[in-house]
Amino acid sequence: MQVKTKAIVISSIKYQEKSLIVKCFTLSHGLKSYFVRNAFAGRKSNQKIAYFQALTILEIEAVHKNKGTLEHFKEIKISSPFQSIHSDVYKSTIVMFISEILHHSIHEEEKNEALFSFLEVALFWLDAHDEIANFHLILLLEVSKYLGFYPDISDIDMPFFEMTEGVFTPFSAMSSLTQHETSLFKKLLDLKLDNDQKVFHVIERQLLLKILIDYYSYHLDGFRKPKSLDVLKEVFS
Repeated sequence: MQVKTKAIVISSIKYQEKSLIVKCFTLSHGLKSYFVRNAFAGRKSNQKIAYFQALTILEIEAVHKNKGTLEHFKEIKISSPFQSIHSDVYKSTIVMFISEILHHSIHEEEKNEALFSFLEVALFWLDAHDEIANFHLILLLEVSKYLGFYPDISDIDMPFFEMTEGVFTPFSAMSSLTQHETSLFKKLLDLKLDNDQKVFHVIERQLLLKILIDYYSYHLDGFRKPKSLDVLKEVFS
């Protein structure tokens, strides 16, 4: 089956000496993994490898055999090149972190056009803005909406947020946030990307990040804490 689609690079792993295995979230077919032979060989190797930096948005032609094996690209180009994401240390750290989150969160080979469109818009926003301190927090919360476990805000006036059910409750349980944590979480729920990025202190931001990672762990089987989490905390401390 020949396919033309946009694709967001989730991860790339070196295979043997010269090749890559690239995992992409495609617009048309959800998660797919591709084998790139001789990515590290030849005069254009640097150009090839640049295509597969984390969260690069590609336009691809590919052959999908849909047999659970690695697929192959026929043609590939960058959809719209980013201007700052891969050169700015803050943005590249965020991108590394988000790509790990998505790697551990998206497992289905089913298209999710709404999630793809959201990620595409969010990445171009990140590329175009400098005030980005809360970007990863807002993105994690929004992605939970497309993965099916966004918090139920119908009782948002209640003082405690219960993590396993994703609801606000009048009483504290073992899996509830404290009142202070719940208050911060409510504040985050109100935020949009264009809001003031200085709304949280560093310590509050780190606490919210921990809450979100824990929340993902409650709701996604096999979810693992990203290795880049410590780097992210260091860069934004």
